[in-house]
Amino acid sequence: MGQGLWRVARNQQLQHQGYNGQGYLTREHGRRIATNSVSNTSHRKQAQGGIDIYHLLKTRKSKEQEGFINLEMLPPELSFTILSYLNATDLCLASCVWQDLANDELLWQGLCKSTWGHCSIYNKNPPLGFSFRKLYMQLDEGSLTFNANPDEGVNYFMSKGILDDSPKEIAKFIFCTRTLNWKKLRIYLDERRDVLDDLVTLHNFRNQFLPNALREFFRHIHAPEERGEYLETLITKFSHRFCACNPDLMRELGLSPDAVYVLCYSLILLSIDLTSPHVKNKMSKREFIRNTRRAAQNISEDFVGHLYDNIYLIGHVAA
Repeated sequence: MGQGLWRVARNQQLQHQGYNGQGYLTREHGRRIATNSVSNTSHRKQAQGGIDIYHLLKTRKSKEQEGFINLEMLPPELSFTILSYLNATDLCLASCVWQDLANDELLWQGLCKSTWGHCSIYNKNPPLGFSFRKLYMQLDEGSLTFNANPDEGVNYFMSKGILDDSPKEIAKFIFCTRTLNWKKLRIYLDERRDVLDDLVTLHNFRNQFLPNALREFFRHIHAPEERGEYLETLITKFSHRFCACNPDLMRELGLSPDAVYVLCYSLILLSIDLTSPHVKNKMSKREFIRNTRRAAQNISEDFVGHLYDNIYLIGHVAA
């Protein structure tokens, strides 16, 4: 009985010291086994959705010891590159820590021009006390005002000297800005046809397929929800602009602005027919070719067929 207890105690001691039944293991090997055992246990916990508290505490402690990277200790080019990835809100917060870096004019100039690509003030000598950070705040305020009342928004930009009172300057501002509410913009352009004329001329449809050019046009100048005089005006202006950008193609295909006008209306109707869930019997390619050529006889059948394929594969031209 005593010898049996002695053997059990001895075996436990040998296992604790690294004995595997065939001979003694080195302490280094024993430590490796223990490390692997802990590591495998940790991996099992992570795989089962558990949290390695020890690892988190160790990482947190090391971060507390190291602290945040001080951008002022880095080369200026690298610091500005890092800060250039921030938006306006984060850049304002960064200025609480790195005031000189985060308030740099180049950073705020980049934010202004990336959101509002064109302003009249960009091409003028800056007034006394001008800063791009202040300009950003004014542009943001003016955009919010425009989205509530377009006329008041434009008047705000003019009162601050941001925009000149010129249809061409207003059109460039609208063309290069993506923060304006498209419904309010549609109302404004319907009332300001002079601005609409200059906005259309800013589009370049050279070497573009007609349905793709029409999609680009309606991405900048949204089509009305219902047919009417304003939609007819938009299609008329687009047709003349498309022909002006592609004179060689128009001569080759024998198309005129009136023929392009007919094609645009056909594409819009086809888009509604193919994409609307309320239309059960969709228009076939043969029907589209027949109806379109009936309205514009000089257009080739192959060209009209390509138009149908584009709508069928890509989708609505005025969505």
